[in-house]
Amino acid sequence: MMYPLVLELAAPEAPVRVPVAVTCRVLGFSRQAFYQWCANPVSDRDWEEAHLVNAALDIHAEDPTFGYRLIHDELVHEQGLVASETRVGRLCSENRILSVIHRRRGTGKKAGPPVHDDHVRRDFTATAPNLLWLTDITEHHTGEGKLYLCAVKDVYSNRIVGYSIDSRMKAGR
Repeated sequence: MMYPLVLELAAPEAPVRVPVAVTCRVLGFSRQAFYQWCANPVSDRDWEEAHLVNAALDIHAEDPTFGYRLIHDELVHEQGLVASETRVGRLCSENRILSVIHRRRGTGKKAGPPVHDDHVRRDFTATAPNLLWLTDITEHHTGEGKLYLCAVKDVYSNRIVGYSIDSRMKAGR
């Protein structure tokens, strides 16, 4: 917003005083718009939205699992404020008021080719222990970053015979 700049340039204590009409013309807006802003620098809508955001932050602080829909319900039904669900959703999004519980959306990437040959050939049966082992690596997202878990399973006993957990995927283990 350029209105504070016009005010600053037109101030009597400015080193080079520039008339309001000249500054408004150079910046491309009317003097009328500038003087309306001077009379009411914060619009009613901005004022209402600031109050809604503060109320939404208070509700979110009480229960961080609330998303914008539940925050809207609290604002409208419990506190009696007037706002649409869309408006509350937009304000929550703009101010990063998000539920701690959310769905992860896929990245749209397709799985690449297999890393190794399929030696099992989809036959998951074993006649004795330690004849056939299966392994898999899973990636888990945590508050501190990613966590990788590699597990080795014996097909005969259907038990995990070994595992490794680390913050990086390493080939050495």
